[in-house]
Amino acid sequence: MTRLLPSPPRSLRRRLILGVTLLATAAVLTSEVIGFVVLRSWLLDRVDQQLVEFHPPAPAFRDALDNRLPAPQERPSMLPSDFRVYFYDTSGRRLNDSLGSEDKPGPRLSGSAQNLGLRDGYPETVSAVSGDGRWRVLRNPGPDGMSAVVALPLDTVDGATSKLLWLNAVLLVVTIAALLALARWVVRLGLLPLTRMERTAADITAGQLGLRLADTDARTEIGRLGRVLNTMLDRLQRALLEREASEARLRRFVADAGHELRTPLTAIQGYAELALRPEQRPTRERREANRLIAQNAERMSLLVDDLQLLATLDREPSYRRQPVDLLSLAADAVSAAAVHSGSHPVDLGPLHTPDDPAGTHELDLAETVGDPHRLRQIVENLLSNARTHTPAGTRVHVRVGTTEVGPRTGGVDRPGRTSASPPLPERLPISVIEVADEGPGLAPVDAEHVFERFYRADPARSRAQGGSGLGLSIAAAIAEGHAGRLELDTGPGEGCTFRLVLPTDGSGGDPS
Repeated sequence: MTRLLPSPPRSLRRRLILGVTLLATAAVLTSEVIGFVVLRSWLLDRVDQQLVEFHPPAPAFRDALDNRLPAPQERPSMLPSDFRVYFYDTSGRRLNDSLGSEDKPGPRLSGSAQNLGLRDGYPETVSAVSGDGRWRVLRNPGPDGMSAVVALPLDTVDGATSKLLWLNAVLLVVTIAALLALARWVVRLGLLPLTRMERTAADITAGQLGLRLADTDARTEIGRLGRVLNTMLDRLQRALLEREASEARLRRFVADAGHELRTPLTAIQGYAELALRPEQRPTRERREANRLIAQNAERMSLLVDDLQLLATLDREPSYRRQPVDLLSLAADAVSAAAVHSGSHPVDLGPLHTPDDPAGTHELDLAETVGDPHRLRQIVENLLSNARTHTPAGTRVHVRVGTTEVGPRTGGVDRPGRTSASPPLPERLPISVIEVADEGPGLAPVDAEHVFERFYRADPARSRAQGGSGLGLSIAAAIAEGHAGRLELDTGPGEGCTFRLVLPTDGSGGDPS
């Protein structure tokens, strides 16, 4: 049958109070036991010293043998204190006559010296012949083979030790009570920061997520715990806010995607119903309806492709990693743009750097490590974006070069600069492709959202004009996947400068 043991107290406060009280009680009890043993030993040593220093006079042995010792009423004056002396003759028989007062029971001694069990010069403790008294006895040799047993009562020793025991017991009880009260107060005071943490945690659980723990003194354990908990709460709050923002972006993305898809689908459905009507339609109207159906189907296909690409980029896509000549890549994109559109003059030149703000240096080789197809997709997207959002005849400049990360060169945030990616380390060697136009530029409120999905900065632009608002989001995701970033410097009337910043050796991170 299993014995049920009492469960320990679960409260930390109770455990601390009980532990402190038990330790202090053990210390007090140990000190009392040591004091009791030392006092008793010292009192016994005093009695033994008295026994050793007292020697019965030689005439007393002859008087005891001849039964000529003084009468009991005369004996106290012959011996100091409470001494008693018992005599044994030569044969070891105890004599009837003895010295000392007989007002209380004497020690229990054998009638034969051989049965005493005493050694000369070594005191021993024996009980009284009646009652609960005790005596300290010492055997001394006498003349002519006789011997004597000198005895002293231990009433003083027993009385002193008994009073000390009672005093220790009372002191122990008082000490335990005082320790319980003091330990409770000290522990309560010591755990007060934990109590405040508990209340704050309850308030945070109730919904006050902005509260933080006040006890953060790094010199104390509770303070260090408070710091760690505050850091954890900050991260949890940021994670919750990011989750809410992510959910809001997802809902907005789904709504925008549905809205974008609904427009071509509605057009296709309307023109298809028109084409299926039984009455005869002119050939020109049927051809126009078929053209619009094909155009909207193509636009919807492009939108679905963009959505699929974004979904792929969001799933940690893998890129080819090979050396990429950004100068050749930019030159190919500029050539393709010049062939497809002559309304916007495009030129290729060196990057403007702090030591060459006018860009008078010759074009230098700019390399990085990554996927050339995806990087060219970024440049082509930026060129297409410049043609779409600037008036005809606006010049577009493509600049390529190498520099270091800095506020004046790129790669970090500064006033007037927008990016969807985090800043790069300062003074990191980078390769840069800039696509700058001389158009009207963007207002700050539009520049802050330009990399968001489905965002259109031009309110006059209709959805039928081609773009879906996903191009810059795709370009920014590809740049960040190559350990770089895409950023925008702009202002009203200053044109737009989109800057693709990439580590020269791919050391900024592994996009794969």
